[in-house]
Amino acid sequence: MRRVVFLLASVLCSVTVSHAQVDTSIVPPEGRTTWTPGIPGGVPVRTATCSTLSASSYGNGAQDASAAIQAAVNACAAGQVVSLGAGTFTVNNYVLINKGITVRGAGTGVTKLQKTNGAVQGSYIASDTQPIFIIGPNRWPKLVDSTSVNLIADGASGATSVSVASTSGFSAGQIVLVDEDNYNTASWQPLPNRYNTPTNVQIWASDRAVFMRHNPSDGVDDGFPESLTWFSRGGRPINEVKEIASVSGNVITFTTPLHISYRTSKTAQVTRFDSAHVKNAGIENMTLTGGGGSNIRFESAAYSWVKNVESYLWLGESIAANGSFRVEIRDSYIHDAAWPVPGGGGYALSLAVGSAGVLIENNIVMKANKMMVARSSGAGSVVGYNYMDNGFIQGTESWVEVGINGSHQVGSHHILFEGNASFNYDSDNTHGNAIAMTIFRNHLIGRRRDFSGMSNARTAGLMFGSWWHSFIGNVLGEAGRMAGWIYEDPGDGSLGNATNAWGGSPSIWKLGYDPTHWFQAADPKVRSTTLRDGNFDYLTNEVRWDRAAQSLPPSLYLTSKPAFFGNNPWPWVDPLGTQKLGVLPAKLRFESGGSGGGGGGTTTPQAPANLRILR
Repeated sequence: MRRVVFLLASVLCSVTVSHAQVDTSIVPPEGRTTWTPGIPGGVPVRTATCSTLSASSYGNGAQDASAAIQAAVNACAAGQVVSLGAGTFTVNNYVLINKGITVRGAGTGVTKLQKTNGAVQGSYIASDTQPIFIIGPNRWPKLVDSTSVNLIADGASGATSVSVASTSGFSAGQIVLVDEDNYNTASWQPLPNRYNTPTNVQIWASDRAVFMRHNPSDGVDDGFPESLTWFSRGGRPINEVKEIASVSGNVITFTTPLHISYRTSKTAQVTRFDSAHVKNAGIENMTLTGGGGSNIRFESAAYSWVKNVESYLWLGESIAANGSFRVEIRDSYIHDAAWPVPGGGGYALSLAVGSAGVLIENNIVMKANKMMVARSSGAGSVVGYNYMDNGFIQGTESWVEVGINGSHQVGSHHILFEGNASFNYDSDNTHGNAIAMTIFRNHLIGRRRDFSGMSNARTAGLMFGSWWHSFIGNVLGEAGRMAGWIYEDPGDGSLGNATNAWGGSPSIWKLGYDPTHWFQAADPKVRSTTLRDGNFDYLTNEVRWDRAAQSLPPSLYLTSKPAFFGNNPWPWVDPLGTQKLGVLPAKLRFESGGSGGGGGGTTTPQAPANLRILR
C-alpha cells in the first residue's frame, strides 16, 4: 500500500485561490455556464482552539472515543477548532458536526480515526452502516415537498432570480432546490439500429433526460417508480441547490446564476429543506478508515470542506455530498475501497441530491470501483487538477472502468473537468444520462497505472444519452504506447459483426455506445452534440478541431495559477505547445509517496456471478 506524502501542506493552509469569473466563451452555449465553485476566498484558516483531545486518553484506539469527540464538538463555539492529537481514535458512532467549526488532526498518518465495526476489506457487509463524520444538521435531512412553489415564468440559464407563485416561507440565507419534471413530461423515444436494422424497442426520455426504462422492459432497467426518488425529488433529476440572496414580492434572487433553464412547461419548482444547512464546517489533517456508510458525508452542508485528509477502506462512498452547496474536497488522498464492485459499495467521491457549486481540487483518488459519481447533481461544480487512476472491478480487473465523470444517475449537468489526469473520461448511462459537461485541458491516458486489462479501453467515451459534451484542449493517450489503438470506433457495425455494432480495439474516441447492448448502434444525438476542439492525441500526433482553430484560455474557472503548483508551469496540459504535458502536483505527490501504511488489504474476492458490468 502506498503512503502519500502531502507536500506543501504548510503552504496550502494559508492559500487563497481565485475563482473569479473568467471568459468561458470557448464553450458552446449548451454547456457554457459560470464556474465559481467552493468557498469564496478559500478554506478559512482558524487558529482558536476550543479543546484538544489526546489519543492516549482513550487507549490509543483501545476505547471508543466517539462520545468524547462529539462532546467536544457540541461544546465548541463557531469559528473555533476541535484539535485531535497524534495517535489512533476509535469512532464507532458517527460524529455530527452541525455548526461552523473545524475538527483538525495533527496530520495524515499522524492522527487516525478508525471505525472498527464498519467496513471490512473484501466484504460488502458492515456490522454498522454509519459513517465516521457527518457535516450537516442531522443524519437524514430531506426536502419537504409541501413547501414547493411553481415558477410562473421560465428561469433562464444565467439568470440569478426566478418568479414564483408565492414566496411565503422563503428568506435570505436559505438553501433551496430548483428542479423541473422530466419524467412525467417524457415519452417513448426510438432507439438506434440494433443488429444493423431498425428496432421497435423504445426508451423513456425527455428533451434532456433519458431514464433507464425500455419498452418492452429490459433486464437492465431501473425499478420504477422507486428509482425516481433515489437521488432527486420524484421524476425531477434536472436540478440544482441554490442559496437565496433576497426575496422581494414574488421574486427569489440567488447568490449564483442558474446553470440551466428551468421551464414552466416542465412544472419547474423551488423547494425548501426540512432543516437549515450547516455552514462553514470543516475536517482537516487526519486519516479516516472503516466507515460502514462513507467515511465523511456532507448532508445539507454549505461553504464547508474536507482538506488534507486520507480516506481509505470504506463502504458506500468515501466522501459524499448530498443536497449541499459550495463545499470543497481538496488536497486529500482517497484510496482502496473495501468492496470495489459495481452496486454502490466502492465509490470514492459522490455528488447527489442536487449538490451544486462543489469544488473537488488537487486530490489523489486511487483503487475504487468508480473514481467519482454525480447522481442528479453537480451544476456549476468543478473537478480540477486531481489524479484519479486505477478504477477497477474486483474479480473482473480486465474491464476498464469509467474514470473522471459526472454521471451514474439521470440528471447531472454542467460540471467542469479541468486539468485532471485520469485513465479516461466517460459518461455512463447505467441509471440514465448526464448532459452538458465540459472536459478542458485534461490528460486522458487510456491506460490504468497498475492494471494491464484493456477491455473497453478508451481515452474519451460517452454512453447513450450523454448529450452536449465539450472536449476542449485535452491530451489523449501516451507517447510511444498506442500500438493496437484506433482513432475512433464509429459504432455502425463496420468494425463489429452481425451481432455487435462495436469493434474490440482500444480507441481514442468511443461516442454513443451502450455497454449493456453492444448490438445497438451509436446514439446519433451524442455524436451530433459532442464538440471536439483542440485535442491532441498520441495515436495520430495531431491536434484536431471541429470548429476553426483558436487559442485556448489557461482556465475556465481560475484567474491565475493555483499556489499548489509551486514553481511548476501552469497550465500543465498544453495540446498546442511543443511540450504537451508538464507536472500535475497531485500525480507528483503520489509518485513521490513511498510504500507502506495506509490500510486496505490485498484480498481479491471474486465478483458475484450475476455482476452486471458498470452497474
